[in-house]
Amino acid sequence: MEVGAVAAMRYVKDGIKAAKLVMEYTQHTLLVGEKASVFAISMGLPGPTNLSSPESIEKWIKWKENSCQPNFRKNVIPAYDCGPYHFSNSASTALENTCRLSKNGIGEGNWSDGNNLSSLESNSKLINLHNHDTISMAVIDKMGHIAVGTSTNGATFKIPGRVGDGPIAGSSAYADDEVGACGATGDGDIMMRFLPCYQVVESMRRGMEPKDAAADAIARIARKYPHFVGAVFALNKIGTHAGACHGWTFQYSVRNPSMDDVEIFTVVP
Repeated sequence: MEVGAVAAMRYVKDGIKAAKLVMEYTQHTLLVGEKASVFAISMGLPGPTNLSSPESIEKWIKWKENSCQPNFRKNVIPAYDCGPYHFSNSASTALENTCRLSKNGIGEGNWSDGNNLSSLESNSKLINLHNHDTISMAVIDKMGHIAVGTSTNGATFKIPGRVGDGPIAGSSAYADDEVGACGATGDGDIMMRFLPCYQVVESMRRGMEPKDAAADAIARIARKYPHFVGAVFALNKIGTHAGACHGWTFQYSVRNPSMDDVEIFTVVP
């Protein structure tokens, strides 16, 4: 089994190619940050390249104008501004939130309730179809070898330096020629705590069908985080496939030599 990954890599467009270079030309598993970019460029990938687009710059400007909301910080002051941020205990954070909401004339009295504040926080950080761009793909060649890869730009408005589940072997992707493969997408900060794709492949190794293995991996996460959003697909070594999801409707596509075109499968929670 071989693995290669890069994370927090800037100025190089082809992250998945950089990960393949790590796998094929180093004895390491994961390179991160500036040195990952240096490595990729030294191995022939184009760069340094400005990866910003007019659309991404416009989105960032609007986010700054909206007091950097939503974002992924918690237990900090200021809770609803761009910082600089300072440590806070939950009581003072709740007080600041209440004062700010009252100042804006929103829900005076009721917003001091802890459940409402928790709801507001979870809604502001919701991972959905429109704020991330993960692509996972698994392939079985004619010799029966299985490969899987994941590429992502990460969650929109993430804290600089954040590494999600994309480059973590066993989280967003995992494969074993003896068993099959898995790919995942969704709230990577939650999903990487469970290594769902490793779980899927190991469940199939123990005899589970792909459908059951995928459902089991998602259920394990949902029991701890009932509001998380995510999905996995499972593929065994003979090509049987299935998906499972939580919090959204998930689609994945399949193509094999006997098919004239890609077929899209829809999975509901």
